[in-house]
Amino acid sequence: MKKQLEFQEVIGYQFQQEGLLLQALTHSSYANEKKMKKHSDNERLEFLGDAVLEIISSEYLYHHFPELSEGELTKMRASLVCEPTLAYCTKDLRLGEYLLLGRGEDHTGGRQRNSILSDALEAVIGAIYLDGGFASAKEFILKFILTDIAHKQLFYDSKTILQETVQGRNMGAMNYRLSGERGPDHNKVFQVELWIGGKKTSAGEGHTKKAAEQEAAYKALVLLNESNAKGGDARF
Repeated sequence: MKKQLEFQEVIGYQFQQEGLLLQALTHSSYANEKKMKKHSDNERLEFLGDAVLEIISSEYLYHHFPELSEGELTKMRASLVCEPTLAYCTKDLRLGEYLLLGRGEDHTGGRQRNSILSDALEAVIGAIYLDGGFASAKEFILKFILTDIAHKQLFYDSKTILQETVQGRNMGAMNYRLSGERGPDHNKVFQVELWIGGKKTSAGEGHTKKAAEQEAAYKALVLLNESNAKGGDARF
């Protein structure tokens, strides 16, 4: 109960029906381990939250980007509501700390797993929608998800965007090199270096090699953007 109260302070929303919040934070592994009644976990709320998130993000993008076509809006929405981006949004909320996980899931790094975090975030949206209505859910989404859109788009498709940028500016060969790994097999963290034009440009880490490469690419894009903003030659 104390953890739930703390989480409500973090998100700035007070539940009238605290059972909804409890359900949103309950992973199926915990419900199964505790032999809770059917549908006590957050999967049904995730289903609802996903739909609420889609309509609110669609409305937001429609009004804020009138110059974009349907296809461009669809691509932008996908970048904002995909699993990696939603998991990224949970960092400020420290959502992983508040989840109820089974012991096995907890011990194997479930609190940092993108799929669990993104599903839980959608479940929280569903719970807020049922508890406080559309307006409350919209306020939450605008505050914690539909922010810093430019950077989240880079984060979503950073590898592809960087590859196109490097090729378009003839910046040389680009490759990712595995530089290390740590942790047990069930919760391993991979470390990757990104090299462009024979120079080490950035580094990243993640629970998969792909995630580590994506973080490295994202950091490189941020560096390029900063160079552009300062009037540099957009090279490393």
